[in-house]
Amino acid sequence: MRVFGLAGWSGSGKTTLLCRLIPELIGRGRRVSTIKHAHHAFDVDQPGKDSFEHRAAGATEVMIGSAMRFALMHELRDAPEPTLAELLGRMAPVDLVLIEGFKRDSHAKLEVYRASVGKPPLWPTDAAIVAVASDTPQPECSRPVLGLDDIAGIADLVDTRAVDATALLV
Repeated sequence: MRVFGLAGWSGSGKTTLLCRLIPELIGRGRRVSTIKHAHHAFDVDQPGKDSFEHRAAGATEVMIGSAMRFALMHELRDAPEPTLAELLGRMAPVDLVLIEGFKRDSHAKLEVYRASVGKPPLWPTDAAIVAVASDTPQPECSRPVLGLDDIAGIADLVDTRAVDATALLV
């Protein structure tokens, strides 16, 4: 299993790019999964549903299964936030895991940058950023710069720069 990340400030277009990149990689024969980091409390469950009530009653994990999918929710209950390596260790093997966020981690990543967001680029202080995807030229950038619409070129970059997940699990 190999991993590659997309990092950037909120509003830069990471999710949009990821949703365009996944079908391109699948079309190349890759089995792809994703991990997304959230900086806030989130819930994928709804009050009133049995699974929500199980968690509210104190269950540490609740799994929901059907003929179409299953989901596992794990309550941390004041335990520390899991690391990227711990989350990767819980995933079923695939060819490639695309990581959205986790911009402070050291895995190889593409910075998604839009000057209109009003934040400075990340690449000058992050050696793990191997390239930048932007909607404007970045002549000062010391790394390869691709257009945000160059999905085939970004997929090529992912194919060549993704790293073995075991390197992150140590």
